Amino acid sequence: MADTADVLARLRGLADPARLEGMARYGIGGAQTLGVTVAELRALARELGRSHELAAGLWSSGVHEARILASLVEEPAAVDERQLDEWAAAFDSWDVCDQVCQNLVRHTPFARARALEWSGRPETFVKRAGFTVMAGLAVADRRSDDDRFEPFLRAVAEQADDDRPLVRKGASWALRQIGKRSPGLHARAVATAQELRSGGRGARWVATDALRELERRAPR
Repeated sequence: MADTADVLARLRGLADPARLEGMARYGIGGAQTLGVTVAELRALARELGRSHELAAGLWSSGVHEARILASLVEEPAAVDERQLDEWAAAFDSWDVCDQVCQNLVRHTPFARARALEWSGRPETFVKRAGFTVMAGLAVADRRSDDDRFEPFLRAVAEQADDDRPLVRKGASWALRQIGKRSPGLHARAVATAQELRSGGRGARWVATDALRELERRAPR
């Protein structure tokens, strides 16, 4: 199994500091950002394979790209709810939030419960994570029937009135992806968006953003 220190050294070898300015313009990164692309991280993850131990070491390093890599090499079956909550509490960038949710959280048995729990939390990145997991499940979970997504629509209706851009964009993302699943969910998503029109500024923004796409592209 690869050693955490060796993998961190490989990440530093891939790093290009010239990328950091561009990443910062999009709100990506922080103090421990190296300048490694997601494509490079995915290639490295395929080479390394899955390892719960390595994922833990990479996450503990605090390095931005190492945390994304941790979500790619983690074993979903080895994860528990406590770990997911601890990782979510440490999110400090929207891209780490979204990558962890799409690469790992939605593949665990706890995805639906975490989505509902997190969407009601006050922390910016944790709340966004709840909506991000909803969006990911709406795209990838092809086996569940429409009723399984009804709790997500209720959560969006209850929690979308948030004027923080990262949160409201996450709520719109979830609503739009749910509405794309089927004609029935499309109708429910449109109804949810119309309900949000009577809410606060954040809710109205979500409604406008979601309806722009939902009214243009109805599933068949």
